[in-house]
Amino acid sequence: MLSSVNRILITGGAGFVGSNLIALIRANNPNINIRVIDNETLGSFSVIAPFEVEAVKADILDTASVEKALVDVDAVVHLAADTRVIESIEDPEKNFQNNVVATFQLLQSMRKVGVKTLICASTGGAILGEAPSPVHEEMVPKPLSPYGASKLAQEGYCSAFAHLYDMKIANLRFSNVYGPLSIHKGSVVATFCRAILNEKPITIYGDGSQTRDYVFTTDLCQGIVNAIEKEVSGVFQLGTGIPTSLNQLVTTLSEVTGVDITPNYQPKRDGEILHTYCDISRAKQTIDYSPQVTVKAGLAATWEWFQKHHGS
Repeated sequence: MLSSVNRILITGGAGFVGSNLIALIRANNPNINIRVIDNETLGSFSVIAPFEVEAVKADILDTASVEKALVDVDAVVHLAADTRVIESIEDPEKNFQNNVVATFQLLQSMRKVGVKTLICASTGGAILGEAPSPVHEEMVPKPLSPYGASKLAQEGYCSAFAHLYDMKIANLRFSNVYGPLSIHKGSVVATFCRAILNEKPITIYGDGSQTRDYVFTTDLCQGIVNAIEKEVSGVFQLGTGIPTSLNQLVTTLSEVTGVDITPNYQPKRDGEILHTYCDISRAKQTIDYSPQVTVKAGLAATWEWFQKHHGS
């Protein structure tokens, strides 16, 4: 695994996905040099300190810091982004700067320094809008939020740079990622776990029938590693291919935690998609992507982690 890589740069590597990715890489490749650039807005270097990483505290929009961090790097995993749909609606300019401008500047810096391999975190549902599920890479994009539009622009620039400048660039469309190391994450699973631990009500916006494709972090991170190793270009859906409704999620979480959960239902929020799950056949065929963790097993592992780290 990662036999062709000596040093890897992870933008936003102190965050949720980044910290899980680093843990996976370290478990299998103890000799790889890992450099992380992060402004610690949504993560902390303290979380990844045990994994012996080179930490660079800087904003992804700081071009000079990015170019310096790219020196002697073989591959980049670009995770730094504004990922909240509702926040992108409230402040679309901030989302544009952090997702579109930052990615373009990263691509330019990679050209300048001579780094050829890039894996970008993208998204499926936000780009494709209310499309018939399972969503796949050939569907016509119809973003319903500035966040979705920013990730579509990112994919467009990556496609152009890969075509014109002899670069290998993969955009991995993450579905709903959950798992350990998510204590500060604003996702559904993390929010629900915190609410249960704090004996607070669980709020669902809508009637709970909305479906998502929930993928456990170890499965997702293995997909990232495979994409680096295969040196692929293009767009790939990373999920499980299985839809789970919010009501089903709550029922399973209740079984795992032993807590009787009665959700507080509120009106649906604008800009959010009702139903989406993905077709992962391209990722299976091209990068040997094969998710293994069921929602129940993943929730059990996540809940166990939250219990151990509650209050931290």
